[in-house]
Amino acid sequence: MSERERYVLALDEVGETQVAVVGGKGAHLGGLSRIEGVRVPGGFCVTTYAFRRMLAQAPSIADLLDELSRVNPDDREAIRTLGARTRRTIEDTPVPDDVAAAIWQALAGLGEQAPYAVRSSATAEDLPTASFAGQQDTYLNVMGPEAIIRHVSRCWASLFTERAVAYRQRNGIDHRTVHMAVVVQRMVFPQASGILFTADPVTGDRKAATVDAGFGLGEALVSGLVNPDVFTVRDGQVVAKAIAAKQLEVTALPDGGTREVAIDARRQEQPALTDAQAVRLAGLGRRIEAYFGSPQDIEWCLVDGEFEIVQSRPITTLFPVPESDDEENHVYVSVGHGQMMTDPMKPLGYSMWQLTAMVAMHEAGGRLFVDVTRRLASPASRAGLLDAMGKGDPLIRDALETVLDREGFVPVLPDAGPGGPPPGGAPAPIETDPALVAGLIERSEASIAALERDIRTKSGPALFEFLLEAFEEHKRALGDPLSIRAIMAGMEATWWLNERLREWLGEKNAADTLTLSAPGNITSEMGLALLDVADVIRPYPHVVAFLEGVLDEDFLDEDFLDGLAKLPGGAEARDAIEAYLDRYGMRCVGEIDITRPRWRERPGTLVPVILDNVRNFEPGAAGRRFEQGLEKARAKEREVLSGLRALSDGERKAEETKAMIDRVRTFIGYREYPKYGIISRYFVYKRALLEEAERLVRAGVIPEREDVFYLTFREFHDVVRANRLDDRQLVQRRKEAFRSYHALTPPRVLTSDGEALTGAYRRDDVPAGALVGVPVSAGTSEGRARVILDMADADLEEGDILVTPFTDPSWSPLFVAIAGLVTEVGGLMTHGAVIAREYGLPAVVGVEQATRLIRDGQRIRVHGTDGYVEILP
Repeated sequence: MSERERYVLALDEVGETQVAVVGGKGAHLGGLSRIEGVRVPGGFCVTTYAFRRMLAQAPSIADLLDELSRVNPDDREAIRTLGARTRRTIEDTPVPDDVAAAIWQALAGLGEQAPYAVRSSATAEDLPTASFAGQQDTYLNVMGPEAIIRHVSRCWASLFTERAVAYRQRNGIDHRTVHMAVVVQRMVFPQASGILFTADPVTGDRKAATVDAGFGLGEALVSGLVNPDVFTVRDGQVVAKAIAAKQLEVTALPDGGTREVAIDARRQEQPALTDAQAVRLAGLGRRIEAYFGSPQDIEWCLVDGEFEIVQSRPITTLFPVPESDDEENHVYVSVGHGQMMTDPMKPLGYSMWQLTAMVAMHEAGGRLFVDVTRRLASPASRAGLLDAMGKGDPLIRDALETVLDREGFVPVLPDAGPGGPPPGGAPAPIETDPALVAGLIERSEASIAALERDIRTKSGPALFEFLLEAFEEHKRALGDPLSIRAIMAGMEATWWLNERLREWLGEKNAADTLTLSAPGNITSEMGLALLDVADVIRPYPHVVAFLEGVLDEDFLDEDFLDGLAKLPGGAEARDAIEAYLDRYGMRCVGEIDITRPRWRERPGTLVPVILDNVRNFEPGAAGRRFEQGLEKARAKEREVLSGLRALSDGERKAEETKAMIDRVRTFIGYREYPKYGIISRYFVYKRALLEEAERLVRAGVIPEREDVFYLTFREFHDVVRANRLDDRQLVQRRKEAFRSYHALTPPRVLTSDGEALTGAYRRDDVPAGALVGVPVSAGTSEGRARVILDMADADLEEGDILVTPFTDPSWSPLFVAIAGLVTEVGGLMTHGAVIAREYGLPAVVGVEQATRLIRDGQRIRVHGTDGYVEILP
């Protein structure tokens, strides 16, 4: 055995880079022992080489691991059974003699009969992207070499506890790639112990340290036997504390092991630490945090007035903070909540959105944020920002107001200039003229056609230079003043109608009905067009059966369209789907991320929706639905105008309202078109970039073309220019980080201190137990809740209510089959709300944790007028 493959290493011989040898816990303890002023109990690590040596003596374990790797993560019984068999096999395998000898030798140097803690340290534990906290076992106060060796074997076996196996399965980690080291440390017998978080684990505030403390060994706190004392330390002082009644403590037994002991009644409510000790401990935590470079979850013991640190791991649940080049306070607002896509984006995706956006955006956790600090700092711009945010998402406004209530966090800056209209005067009012919308669409289509034509001849570095110029045209189109005025005209007319008709007639959200089947809405047309596709397919049972087989047998997407042509009616079905893809194939769920597979690239995504439409609707449903909506809108217009004319000054009110109805119906459909144009451009960019990726694969620069998705646009450009990727591990690191970002919930508002704010609804007008949200489409509907996290898993029946985290335009084909909509994200003018109104679906958006609080299959009632959801018995 080489020196590098030793079975035992002293803690002071290892460091945080040696995770593969001593596991996450061992590596962090080795790092801790190097920090000046930090005390770590002495000990050693039984390395992963020892674990592998044991595995070599039990070849049957390899077969068990193969079986485990094939188990469905949701099959808890199989996980439980196979995990138990694997643990028994390991514990029944004798510790190899040479490994046992190395452990004896290490104990001889520390004291053979001293008490020790024997602690698992897996190679996939205490990592920056996954803590695996509590997944493996720890044994305290173990005495004697034979007992220590026996407990080393138990730690090895604990790599396959049910919770550890399930955790790895859910996180996509191969069991065969994870190995177990074991930390053996001198036991300490503390007067107090607990956990120190160097950032608030609930709010994410990086400047607030939280200390949980109790008497005796920390097992009482970790196992939940007692409530801890909690101290919050900020800027070197305790700013809050709560002293708990601590009835039990865990103490060590003289002959080994531990026991629970009742605490004398006079001590129960005494603090386990003084304020000064809590502050001193927080200071140690800051030193440890600085060493490891991220907020830490630290286990500590107080022994004779000194702190001993027995573990430190990254806090993996905190949402990252955007990088800043200054020390000032910053307030960031989530872009994803406005774009109805809160999933993480890959680096190419978020970097291209940054390059094509109209404002600067900052990345954190695979999401994008806009820094609104300066707009909040100026009283004039603050009012406008809060008003706009409130109309879009009341929770964002409330979160921003919470930050503003914290004196001194947001600086107060003078207004940029005197009040009044901007230089040049206010924008000229736009005429209510459908020809304006038609002209805007024509200009957009011409610009995209020119992009498609010109990009064909570009490749290599020249392609990237061309794209940088194309991004400027992209932003010009996005910021076209006439286009913005057309969008605002529709939105302002909506607000005017809702406000005035509520004031004059007591009508809530009247514009919801008045905008039914508004002309020119590309997104609502997309949903109706898929009904027409279903009409083509419905008469051909062989085609329907074939498509059902595509779902059942998971055929490759690129195969099924070719297979259709061989069936009776298949050519017609394929042509209908192809025509739909020609018009809408650039769309997909999460479409603002250019790396997401488009419908044209993965047309099988549409098959479940097509089949739902075949099953749930009669021929001609698209035309009937549109005409029904149109008639409802006309009837509502007649009703409103008639009611207004009966009022004082009624003719004037009716005339103004009629003008606004015409205006909203002229412009509200255009609200969806600019996004369609953006995504159309994105698909042109993507196809060209994937051709470059293919070239890199052929040149041996990268193994797979999708690897470029984990490079930013500029990094991709550099790789193409140099024809090499210097950092061969970069893509793998980015893949691991991207996977970890899925476990993080992006906040609506994030501060530079790391505090994540979601906001709250300040309402007392809803029934007890109801889930509160934003009313975006009037009416009430009751039905079966279908909680759908992925559009590809949709299985809807007419009358179902869709409950989902968010809906971008790609979800609109599902809207034709449902009776109501509930989302966790959104506001009055986000895409899902606009389409819900077009289709006349009662909808409530911005319902926090709706997909967790509502179970699939429950009956619910959606109050789209008043903005709440009832879960029915």
